[in-house]
Amino acid sequence: MEEMTAHHSAILQDRQTLELSGVTDVDSFDENEISLYTTLGEMVIRGRALHVNAMNVDTGDMQIDGDIRSVVYGDKERKKKTGLFGKLTR
Repeated sequence: MEEMTAHHSAILQDRQTLELSGVTDVDSFDENEISLYTTLGEMVIRGRALHVNAMNVDTGDMQIDGDIRSVVYGDKERKKKTGLFGKLTR
């Protein structure tokens, strides 16, 4: 598998469609919250009726549809999924 570029972008259209690049891992998702990691750290998307419409693991591109209420960046240093121990000590 090719190594992904370090670039990351987020384009939000009408609070209904979010296009992301630079996604490295998806931690969890349901219709109210999607937790993922980008090349620039953690990201949490919250809303209603959220749906991952497209995900390309080779390029790191993702499209999310739904009623998007917030997009929050977390720790810039956490770029990959943390194991169970890391989650317990967080």
